[in-house]
Amino acid sequence: MRLTVLTPSFSRLSAAPTERAAELGLELEYHTDDHPKSGRALVHALAGVEAVLVGLDTIDAEVLAACPNLKVVAKHGAGVDNIDVEAAAAAGVTVVNTPGANADAVADLTMGLLIMGARRIREAEDSLRAGRWEVFFGTELTGKQLGILGFGRIGRAVARRAVGFGMRVAAYDPFIPDDAVAEVGAAPMSLTEVVAGSDFLTLHLPAGDGPLLNRELIESMPTGAGLINAARGGLIDEVALASALHEERLAFAALDAFASEPPAADDPLLHAPNLIATPHIGAYSDTANANMGTWAVEDVVRVLQGEEPRFPVH
Repeated sequence: MRLTVLTPSFSRLSAAPTERAAELGLELEYHTDDHPKSGRALVHALAGVEAVLVGLDTIDAEVLAACPNLKVVAKHGAGVDNIDVEAAAAAGVTVVNTPGANADAVADLTMGLLIMGARRIREAEDSLRAGRWEVFFGTELTGKQLGILGFGRIGRAVARRAVGFGMRVAAYDPFIPDDAVAEVGAAPMSLTEVVAGSDFLTLHLPAGDGPLLNRELIESMPTGAGLINAARGGLIDEVALASALHEERLAFAALDAFASEPPAADDPLLHAPNLIATPHIGAYSDTANANMGTWAVEDVVRVLQGEEPRFPVH
């Protein structure tokens, strides 16, 4: 059995995935240059391949049609917006992912970005490094409302952390029952209620057809609110967000994801005031890296051996 690895982050921080692959008799073949791949370059890398592990590589209908030997596509992570799942099913290709493998890592980063923005840590550090000794008044988290859009594994992990900080948590997720939201100590609310009533807002949803947080919703956020996005950049109207920051209607925005990655150096959003930006590092922790790689190779072996995978994507 052989697995072609396209993502350079596979087993980068932990030897556990490669060791598990060896235990299972799975041979690894690496094509991690020029990541992410798409189109002709991707088809060339997958010639004759039965199993592939992808990161942000584009697996569309054209690629699937050109790779008739392919049996399983494994995503090194949870989001499968770069994989045409319907086309894969039509081609008889099983798609698996690793939901929850990076939930704690992303939740930790979310809280870090929240605290960084609320206490104006970046501004304070920049000032100190510039040779100044200034006072920066920030906002405490205790008693404030954190609105969470998307209450899956990551959203719930963020909620548990926020409750530990003494925050009130409100959540919106059309696919999660209200009682499941309440079990974690959060109040289920509508999208507009969460956005308009939260001191801080954090997004943990998959990408959709357009921005969920559009100009109207951004303008409905309370003056002085903070926004965190460690999910997908396409969830936010970035032009409207830049305007809100320039007009000082929002205290800060902390983004680990952008509509275009990497964003252009002249992207107006990057030059907006009170913006904290990180290069989509949410899943990059030692434990998440071990989980994602290990779970992926285990499911690949299951599929290649004719067994039901643990994490099939339908």
